[in-house]
Amino acid sequence: MSDTNRPSSSERGYTWQWQKARARFLRQFPLCRMCEQIGRLVPASVVDHVIPHKGDEVLFWDESNWQPLCKTHHDSTKKVIETGRGVPGCDVAGNPIDAEHHWNRREGFH
Repeated sequence: MSDTNRPSSSERGYTWQWQKARARFLRQFPLCRMCEQIGRLVPASVVDHVIPHKGDEVLFWDESNWQPLCKTHHDSTKKVIETGRGVPGCDVAGNPIDAEHHWNRREGFH
């Protein structure tokens, strides 16, 4: 669906109830989860749905499906992951954070 045909944020569930729940969640989990994975401490500003809810109200409100992210990770890395192109980036030691990256596979090593 193109952005011109996309329902408004409130039509997608992002109401004042969501804003209250979002603020509470970010107080409880103030750091970006993806930044933490690479050894950085960056404030989260977005509550992301790990599994896109696609209008499913139960999945939308399931807090176990929420994760705190910075805007950069939400708008870039998360989109790459959702398109099935892997998890970009490395940890502080330079190792790929994508468990499926060929460097993280054990096959072929003796």
